[in-house]
Amino acid sequence: MKNLVETINAQIALFQANAAAQVEKNNKAAGTRARKAALELSKLLKEFRKVSVEEAKK
Repeated sequence: MKNLVETINAQIALFQANAAAQVEKNNKAAGTRARKAALELSKLLKEFRKVSVEEAKK
């Protein structure tokens, strides 16, 4: 669970950096990277929810 949270935090940082580059510098490649990070983040958050529910049942 701890590793999952660390991975989520790293993905959030990656998304924030690339999204900021897209908005501030109109960097299209950064936009692509931000969208990719958002998709990965979505998957990780679903996994976190699943693990969290299992831990709560214990």
